[in-house]
Amino acid sequence: MKTPSLLRLAAVAALSPLLFLSPGAGAATDDTTMNVTITITSSCSIETTTNLDFGTVASTLTDVDATGILTVTCTNQTPYNVGIDDGAHFGTTRRMQEDGGSTYYVPYALYRDESHTQAWGETNGTDTLSGTGTGAGQAITVYGLVPSANFPARSYTDTVTATLTY
Repeated sequence: MKTPSLLRLAAVAALSPLLFLSPGAGAATDDTTMNVTITITSSCSIETTTNLDFGTVASTLTDVDATGILTVTCTNQTPYNVGIDDGAHFGTTRRMQEDGGSTYYVPYALYRDESHTQAWGETNGTDTLSGTGTGAGQAITVYGLVPSANFPARSYTDTVTATLTY
């Protein structure tokens, strides 16, 4: 009977290395890296939030002030510049033309500041407004002034174009 025990002992000895292997033994791993990228381009938009309306007045014997709002939305940290042209009825100055006619005009001026010392124009760095985008809409006030003068009772209009450069 010594032979069966010897056979059992030999079988246990042969299988014993398998009994001590961990469950993950023999498993392999591999890894790699990947790049994660984004390219953000500068973008800007401009819109009129409120028109510049001098309202209805009985006379223009005193200066008439009004304001309008432009809203600029640019990508964060994008530099921009806003200029305003001379309008559709420019002569030697900006002017509104009588509706339906071409005989009478009312002159007006546009300013970047409330004290009417910084005129709006189209020359970058001279008579335009510079800023830097925040990613949110930024309100820019346009200050208008009709100087005191005596004009015929009519309705007058003009159209100016605001240009956003970025």
